Amino acid sequence: MNRWTVGSCIGAALGILTVVTAGVASADTLDTVKKRGKLVCGVSLSTPGFAAPDDKGRMEGFDADICRAIAAAVFGDGEKVEYVPTNINTRFQALQSGEIDVLSRQTTHTFTRDASLGIDFGPVVFYDGQGLMVQKSLGVTSAEELKDAAICTLPGTTTAQNLSDFFGKLGAKFELVVFESPDENRAAFFSGRCDAISSDRSDLASIRAVANNPDDYVVLPETISKEPLAVGVRQNDSNWRDIVSWSIWMLMAAEEKGITQANVDEKVKSDDQEIQRMLGVTDNLGEMLKLDNKWGYNIIKSVGNYGEVFDRALGEKTRLGMTRGPNTQWNQGGLLYAPPIR
Repeated sequence: MNRWTVGSCIGAALGILTVVTAGVASADTLDTVKKRGKLVCGVSLSTPGFAAPDDKGRMEGFDADICRAIAAAVFGDGEKVEYVPTNINTRFQALQSGEIDVLSRQTTHTFTRDASLGIDFGPVVFYDGQGLMVQKSLGVTSAEELKDAAICTLPGTTTAQNLSDFFGKLGAKFELVVFESPDENRAAFFSGRCDAISSDRSDLASIRAVANNPDDYVVLPETISKEPLAVGVRQNDSNWRDIVSWSIWMLMAAEEKGITQANVDEKVKSDDQEIQRMLGVTDNLGEMLKLDNKWGYNIIKSVGNYGEVFDRALGEKTRLGMTRGPNTQWNQGGLLYAPPIR
């Protein structure tokens, strides 16, 4: 176990942001991806609900399906993806160096990451926020009761700074207990070596889901930060960024228009002009992205719409049991909003 002071952990977490961008030519990622014949997508090491192999070795989860959507836009086949597990400390270097084409890994879009790392972010795919989880037996009902607590977390994230800000406002101290891998972090928390564990609330749901008895743990009600999770790409390749962004927006727009994996073939016959443009019936929008005009149809046929992706990976009928919350459509009180496809 590695025990760091709060100050040293924050320094390490921010140190990752000063890495000099590798001299990678990102002039035309699309050409590189097409010549290779597959998309190389960086995902988490193993995070149920977001990216984890099933019993047959097929990668499943929300982030994995975002990768499939992009592959479907490029190749017409969502299975043309190579998944590269990345850890928190090296995920940005993997993107900078060209080891991966896209980073789809529960990554918060922040000013410093956007402005200093030589990467760009696509649209927010998941609106999240940091929380804390404890053993129910502690009888803790609020994060404010965790003064002087030992809190498990991972290095190289925004978690340490957020905890420092939160407890600083309370005039309280805490001990940060940092582990190098998600497996070590989870095991330490489950064994009682920490009073609490802190991460994005979606990640806490994933951690709780793999416990021997999930009902023994409770996520506290406070959300102590904003964590807009977004897909990352290298800078200086606007066409590739457009492809990634519009692939994500297509998922959102499809849900808004009621287009699903099951009915997309019928929707091709729709007289709704925006649906016709989305599915490549009219206007040849794919040519503007250097893609097939059926790129939107291929995305929906491969993975469905945003709601289907969410429900399949994270929803109330999965072991994570998450509600949509802010990740609902704008016209239903949520924050999802795709620009007009015209």
